[in-house]
Amino acid sequence: MQLDLNLLAALDALLEEGSVAGAAARLHVTAPAMSRSLGRIRRTTGDQILVRTGRTMTPTPYAIAVREQVHALLHQVRGVLAPSRELDLATLERTFTLRWHDSLVALSGPALLAAVRGQAPGVRLRFVPESSVDTPELRRGEVDLEANASRASAPDVRAERVAESRPVIVAAQGHPLTRVEAVTAEQYAAAEHINISRRGRLSNVVDDALAQLGLTRRVVATAPTEAAAFEFARESDLLATAPEATTRSAVADLGLVVLPLPLELPSAPVYLSWHQRYDTDPAHTWLRTLARTALTTCQ
Repeated sequence: MQLDLNLLAALDALLEEGSVAGAAARLHVTAPAMSRSLGRIRRTTGDQILVRTGRTMTPTPYAIAVREQVHALLHQVRGVLAPSRELDLATLERTFTLRWHDSLVALSGPALLAAVRGQAPGVRLRFVPESSVDTPELRRGEVDLEANASRASAPDVRAERVAESRPVIVAAQGHPLTRVEAVTAEQYAAAEHINISRRGRLSNVVDDALAQLGLTRRVVATAPTEAAAFEFARESDLLATAPEATTRSAVADLGLVVLPLPLELPSAPVYLSWHQRYDTDPAHTWLRTLARTALTTCQ
């Protein structure tokens, strides 16, 4: 059976108004058009729906029996085809999965969680670790929101640059470079380094910048996270190079020293990424707004 949802709206109007003219006026169509719709409804249901009694029309027993059901069905269809964009945060119950760089979780996660709990106590956040390889969870809907330094290249993934932080040197107190007036590129290159790379890479844009100056550095180890690299730096003469925003707690908690980087490097970006399926989702839009604020103000 080929169903026309327009007939459902016509049937609802006919049962509510009790006349072809009234139903036509309600749906802003002509009376002949509504008469044709009534004919199609009669053929589809095998029932007269409305029968003439004098100057008025009376619903059949079948029409009376299905009146409320028809009205409820029409309401459900309209809810599917034209969903409400109103968001009731007080009653919202949803779990969001966020794959953020670990330093961003530590830096901006608490502010985001506090904002979420203050507005929508039924919402839960699942922060999951980044992978060392590219993964499709964002496109599959298994991850709702990403935050890291990488701009997504997939055409169906949105990426918004929300913050940035300049790179600095992190060293232990008492490191020889903490006693010089200003660290030079030559002094920086001559020191030993620990590189921060989730994939274990021994070089990055720092080495490219040094190469342009005819310099090279010795990277003796890699660490997958800033937190791990800072621990190495605290216990040795190794230098770590990281975005300034991620060093603040390390300076306070680990007693490390932050020095200016004597290289012309662009600031490290922070991208907020999500799949386009969530562009108009009210709850996801609300979470993105809070995440954007948390990531921006904590930099």
